[in-house]
Amino acid sequence: MPSHGSLTKAGKVRNQTPKIPPKPKKNLMPRLRNRREYFIRQRKAQGLPVPPVVPPSSVPKKAKA
Repeated sequence: MPSHGSLTKAGKVRNQTPKIPPKPKKNLMPRLRNRREYFIRQRKAQGLPVPPVVPPSSVPKKAKA
């Protein structure tokens, strides 16, 4: 069975394509976003003020058992 092309040309187009730098991500990872939203929901349920910007470090972490 004949092959679809010589292996000497493998990856030719991909290697010629210019490398484009990735765009910076706009949103948080879903895990951090959910944790932050949970923190905000808990503060609202307790009637406490919610800071306008909640940094991830201010969200209390679970204690390791």
